[in-house]
Amino acid sequence: MKSFIKYTAALLLTFGLGSCEDYLDRTPLDTINPQNFYKTEKDAIAAINGAYQPLMWPKLYNFQIWGSDIWAGNSIVGAGGGTDGIGTQDVSNFVLTTANEAALDLWRGPSPGILRANVVLKYVPAIEMEEGLKNRILGEAKFLRGLYYFILVRAFGDVPLITDAPDTPTQEYLYPSRTAKEEVYAQIVQDLTEAIELLPTRETYSGADIGRASKGSATGLLAKVYLTLGDYGKTVELCEQVTALGYSLNPDYSTNFNPLTENGPESLFEVQYAGKVNTADFFGGNEQMASWVSTFTGPRNANMVAGGYGWNQPTQEFVNQYEAGDLRKDKTILYEGGPDFDGQVYKKSYSVTGYNLRKFLVPKSVSPEYNTNPANFPVLRYADVLLMQAEALNELGRTAEAQAPATSNSSGGPLNRVRLRAGLPNITGLNQTALRTAIRKERRIELAFEGHQWFDIIRYDNGQYFVPYLHSLGKTNASTKHMLLPIPQQEVTANPNLVQNPGF
Repeated sequence: MKSFIKYTAALLLTFGLGSCEDYLDRTPLDTINPQNFYKTEKDAIAAINGAYQPLMWPKLYNFQIWGSDIWAGNSIVGAGGGTDGIGTQDVSNFVLTTANEAALDLWRGPSPGILRANVVLKYVPAIEMEEGLKNRILGEAKFLRGLYYFILVRAFGDVPLITDAPDTPTQEYLYPSRTAKEEVYAQIVQDLTEAIELLPTRETYSGADIGRASKGSATGLLAKVYLTLGDYGKTVELCEQVTALGYSLNPDYSTNFNPLTENGPESLFEVQYAGKVNTADFFGGNEQMASWVSTFTGPRNANMVAGGYGWNQPTQEFVNQYEAGDLRKDKTILYEGGPDFDGQVYKKSYSVTGYNLRKFLVPKSVSPEYNTNPANFPVLRYADVLLMQAEALNELGRTAEAQAPATSNSSGGPLNRVRLRAGLPNITGLNQTALRTAIRKERRIELAFEGHQWFDIIRYDNGQYFVPYLHSLGKTNASTKHMLLPIPQQEVTANPNLVQNPGF
């Protein structure tokens, strides 16, 4: 299932990258001549496999993406206290500077993936190979480039837009200026639209190819892009297309986070982890990387899971948002008096807040060491699609459709299908304003700690939601300037064409 994420040493040399450095600061791609390397079908597959790899790294889904829930106020760093995770603490307390480590990671994280997707799109079209496979590989590259840029543009606003991999990089390529976010979004829309046409449905994948980007992956991500842009009509249309592709909710919420049931009917796209890593190579230059989420978030000094650094401790305010009878609570949160985990009883003394994250924990029977967790990380689930559809319908004034009753996980209105799976009653009869509030709360609970809340609170009400919401959580340092992260100062110093975000 995970073996497609394998990378040859030749491929990594071809890209000329250090695994934890921004490719814009690297020397030209001259270790291996690209014109000599990209000749066979095997070369094309190796190249696209390499474009997936940066998703695995801590700069993205193995740390910073899920860590953004801490910024958004769902949780605190916890961990060892003091200077442990100071970069994340500073973002969440809104005292960050241009030297912030979390911002640096998120700025640099997508760059290797963008370069590798650009390399695929430049060289693979000329390779003589089976046309269907070639189209799939090109579709995967467009999807990945769209995803990487979507992360960047939401976090930083205007960012350099690079869609080529020149054999002899120019000064403009090595020291790019920031591109207006409208143009970046236009490229993302183009990439994902073309990816939808090129990619197969998920049913065509089997064996080692399960988990690759599919038509549903690109369709769902494009729906999220249009929702971010406020195009609610296109959002509804694309969400309906995802449903038509046969996606459905897992009957049990926790199935989405179980390494034994990954890439299931609810999954549109997951970062594929294999639980095999060289412990000296934290940044995943190895063939197959392990997920670190369980290691980071497991209760500290409790010996409940392999590792256990105590990160991402849910706040009391967040826990209070669960309605009575919500089945998701016991599958998301560890709390004293709640269900045990792998036969062990949780104590509130394990955490500063009295709570730890349960959602991604993997028992030692599955992950016996801190670097052996094979659990995938969900990037996009069908529940997210249903909630996007409900939100867009409500914003279009189709409020009754958004809250239509559900009679099962597979029938009825999009909001209430998600609630029914959670063991909650249908929401009906709300006006547009009240339903907007209900949908936002549902997104916060359903998608908790999966890296969506920060990007949601930025986009709500055209940015007018962000400051009042954070102030309501006691984060009174938050201001409108914090809707974008600062461009890391060392990047501005290295590239005089970069202009800092306002206020930093």
